[in-house]
Amino acid sequence: MSTPTPEASVPSSSSAQPSDAPITAASAAAARTVADAAADKAAGGPPLLRLTELTKHFPQFRQTLVKRPDNPVRAVDGVSFELRKGQTLGLVGESGCGKSTVGRTLLRLLEPTSGKIEFEGRDITHVSGNELRMLRREMQMIFQDPYGSLNPRQTIGSIIAAPFEIQGIKPEGGTRKTVQDLMARVGLNPEHYNRYPHEFSGGQRQRIGVARAIALRPKLIVCDEPVSALDVSIQAQVVNLLEDIQTEQQLSYVFIAHDLSVVRHISDRVVVMYLGKLMEEADRDELYEQPRHPYTHALLSAVPVPDPHKGQKKERILLKGDLPSPQNPPSGCVFRTRCPKAVEKCAAEVPVRTEIAPNHFVACHFPEERQVL
Repeated sequence: MSTPTPEASVPSSSSAQPSDAPITAASAAAARTVADAAADKAAGGPPLLRLTELTKHFPQFRQTLVKRPDNPVRAVDGVSFELRKGQTLGLVGESGCGKSTVGRTLLRLLEPTSGKIEFEGRDITHVSGNELRMLRREMQMIFQDPYGSLNPRQTIGSIIAAPFEIQGIKPEGGTRKTVQDLMARVGLNPEHYNRYPHEFSGGQRQRIGVARAIALRPKLIVCDEPVSALDVSIQAQVVNLLEDIQTEQQLSYVFIAHDLSVVRHISDRVVVMYLGKLMEEADRDELYEQPRHPYTHALLSAVPVPDPHKGQKKERILLKGDLPSPQNPPSGCVFRTRCPKAVEKCAAEVPVRTEIAPNHFVACHFPEERQVL
């Protein structure tokens, strides 16, 4: 497969017409708005979820005699993507890249600093009060820690029934019967209704979290690394359970994970993040077979290959250095300090998210097609 050179990837200044305006973040955002409207019309309506330049900064203060503001932690910095009904969007990246913060912010568990969150075509960026409480019926979350997310003082029946109580909903047939039906659906014994979280294994606790998340039959569930703390065999059971429930209820998932093999199995589209920014976004098969961003190349090169013969021939891309601080990110491209292709332009200019192929977006000055897996 031929590899484009950096010079071929970037238009030269001599080839540009004098009247052409430089591509900026603002002009790119305006172009995306027009493109999004055209895509919505072609798809028959807006996506279930759309994030536009979502930003979440956490204020910091210097610990001195006088409290002084410091540079904020840029946990999420201008992330944009969309998710359609019945699809799964995989969100990947190393620890500290802002994946979980994206999930919590789009659910409005955290207040966004800037940007826009749309759910079913409605702007929910700053909804509050009763409107936000009603929104919880449509959007739920499965947390990473299957024990820390469960109240140890409550029985399993009370935990799964909490959404009905908070929303003031009285299920047909009674709350207890509905909860026991949910327990049976996720593979738990309904007779364990009055047991406490410490009496269950890790996999069973995560099933409790799944039952609580689907109790109100939401349209969107954010799965924040739901299988990372489980054994491999239990991981497969939980992933299969999530897929079965998605088929039954036409759910949409934002699936956050480190395990790229799991993400490839469950996702329809994949978003790669680094230091709060989106590096690459594409359909699953396109991204795994033809990744374009150097960071995506490095991530995919770390995926184990079951075949020992192929594994020996596989090139491992090692990134040098540590992940920079989100409080003081590098100028220009945030990945440049670890990128093997970085040049002066990478330090001077922030790469614009560009569609280099149909539904394949990359934020890189020199995207390169490369066979990794």
